[in-house]
Amino acid sequence: MTATSTAGLTGAHIIATKLKQAGCQRAFGIPGGEVLAILTGLDELGIDFHLAKHENSAGFMAEGAWHAEEDGSRAPGILVATVGPGVSNAVNVIANAMQDRVPLIFLTGCVDTAVAETYTHQIFDHQAILRPVVKATFRASAGTVGVMMEKALAIALDGQPGPVHIDVPISVAEEISDETIRDLPDLAPAVMTAPDPVVGAAIEALNASQRPLIIAGVDAVTENAGSVLSDFCQRHDIPMITTYKGKGLMDETHPLCLGGHGLSPKAEKSLLPFVKKADCVLLAGYDPIEMRAGWRDPWADDATVIEITPVLRTHGMHRADISLRSAIDPTLAQLNHALECGPHWPDGEAADVRRELADDFSAPDNWGPGRVFATLNECLPEQTVVTADAGAHRILVSQMWQCRHAQSFLQSTALCTMGCAAPLAAGYKLARPQTPVCAFVGDAGLEMGLGELATLRELDLPVIICVLVDKSLSLIELKQRSSQRKNVGVDFSGTDFIGVANAMGGHGVWIDDAASLEKEAAAALQRKTFTVLACRISRRAYDGTF
Repeated sequence: MTATSTAGLTGAHIIATKLKQAGCQRAFGIPGGEVLAILTGLDELGIDFHLAKHENSAGFMAEGAWHAEEDGSRAPGILVATVGPGVSNAVNVIANAMQDRVPLIFLTGCVDTAVAETYTHQIFDHQAILRPVVKATFRASAGTVGVMMEKALAIALDGQPGPVHIDVPISVAEEISDETIRDLPDLAPAVMTAPDPVVGAAIEALNASQRPLIIAGVDAVTENAGSVLSDFCQRHDIPMITTYKGKGLMDETHPLCLGGHGLSPKAEKSLLPFVKKADCVLLAGYDPIEMRAGWRDPWADDATVIEITPVLRTHGMHRADISLRSAIDPTLAQLNHALECGPHWPDGEAADVRRELADDFSAPDNWGPGRVFATLNECLPEQTVVTADAGAHRILVSQMWQCRHAQSFLQSTALCTMGCAAPLAAGYKLARPQTPVCAFVGDAGLEMGLGELATLRELDLPVIICVLVDKSLSLIELKQRSSQRKNVGVDFSGTDFIGVANAMGGHGVWIDDAASLEKEAAAALQRKTFTVLACRISRRAYDGTF
């Protein structure tokens, strides 16, 4: 390891140097006076700063860009916020990064401790507020900025990735430091392998199984394990279910792939009885934080449950009989050498449940959300990456949309927060400008983040935004009715999304039928600015769909 003096460098420059060493290319946020030195440091180190209209959106843009990085070389995202309201605005997206396992360095400005004793404007304890929703929080100190950054980066990437907060006092950011900058230690997670006796028990259980099943989730996405999981399933004739975050870990057109699940009661009517029939369940990076309550202890009492996990699981959602604390790729390699190949599921149950799901979520002929999703799935290019906001539309499109590869369907699956789809799409498109990107949003969700249409304009990002317009918080309204409660606080008047899109520098069009949608989607792919496809659907259009 080499070391060089930082003579002439500020603390902000040291922070930026460490981020650059880690491979970070871009940062997002909204500046304030307390972070000006940080912005200067990022800029001078070649890390592009992108202005958003809200800190929450900036964090999702950082996540979208992180998903777009090449496999195996993804550096943490960077979010920058100023003192006080900048920090509090970002709490939601930081909690989302924690629950969705997104590595994110959250840089915040703060006043010096001595100043805070007598100056209270915008001042509160950033670390106290953020501590419950980050992996770690640091307060930068003069003389140890580089060491702190090495710790922060390592923690953000280790095990299950997540956000790390760094509070940077103005004096530390702006004053010249005499500390030494070292080369960044290797941050790549160690390739963990399970002990041979534990692997042997897993092999024995899988070889004895007639109806094995794999369930894969967010950690498989983080480990870029899609290809090895898909090969393993095909080699051993084992069907695979994924979480919503794991959609595309296996090509969803493949007969062994049963799609992404976790939120649809309609899907669970077919899927959970099938899970109950499995005699051996292999959990590959599966974290049930994404799943609704029906996935508590979903397998049979006599089924053997094997988990491959990078961390100790303490969720209590289900049991695991054999725990392989290891990475997915080397563990599957160990299993491959000793496992007998299929066939499995001799009564064809996997094919049956796949047909049932296809029938349950087939696109209706009449105009509505199902027809919207089916039309775009058919007419957009295969490499299109889609994002989805929270709401009724997300549950349905997640069931209907067929992903051909991993990280091609981005959403907030653990926290399920609104306002994520457009900035996720923006961040991804910024990092991979040649990839078509389409965001699915409800009308309330788009209204929540309308300012980010201006961000799309400023960054010249030709993202397609498909908004389902029914003038209602449909998912909540549906829950109100199902519990026989009065309609309260869920309906609203309509926004002229076309006028807004045009005023923001994009192109908007009302859509009322599938033919128009196909035509306008094709035009949007050729446009150099963003397009809002405002699909008008009837209220209660989601009844019975998911």
